[in-house]
Amino acid sequence: MLVKNRYTGKTKEDAINNAKIALQELESDLYIKEIEVKNGLFNKKVEIEVIRKRDVSEHIKDLVKELVTNMGLTCNLEVKKRENGLNITILADNNSILIGKNGRTLDAMTSIIKHAITNEIGEYYPFTLDVGEYKQAREQRLERVAKKTAKEVAISKVAAKLEPMNSYERRIVHEALANNKKVITESEGEEPNRCVVIKPKEDE
Repeated sequence: MLVKNRYTGKTKEDAINNAKIALQELESDLYIKEIEVKNGLFNKKVEIEVIRKRDVSEHIKDLVKELVTNMGLTCNLEVKKRENGLNITILADNNSILIGKNGRTLDAMTSIIKHAITNEIGEYYPFTLDVGEYKQAREQRLERVAKKTAKEVAISKVAAKLEPMNSYERRIVHEALANNKKVITESEGEEPNRCVVIKPKEDE
């Protein structure tokens, strides 16, 4: 259960200061949502809802464990905090079940948790979810395929369409070739068959 605290003050700033003092946290370590403003005859009161970011991290880990348990598996989690959020690697007694065909089960788990957390705190919380470093290996393979295909396109001057990918995987391809001077990349098609097309750059 994600702990939500409520604080009041004459202004939103006052309410936030009350929250910081009570929780012993910096404002940057809190998610703050204004609940309501009550205007009395002689005074005004602002109420806010506050969630600590570290509590969100713990809640995500609990959700991951709950999902894995509901699938009949047991797991350990490797958690690393990064500047851009939380990286969670699941180590289970059957990783292949959690990964699914082409990573679809892993993608579904990530989507479920992302929506649950967004609904709870009112904004996106950055995190990545992996199973036994599958995603890391997948990223490396995608980068190799992208660069190899780019070389072929640069020579043949014929565009090449890669396999359908989710938005995360397409971004990896786009970023891998972002600085390539001989090709450009574009996403085409509709989900779930949307894919990256690598095209030769027109001579300037």
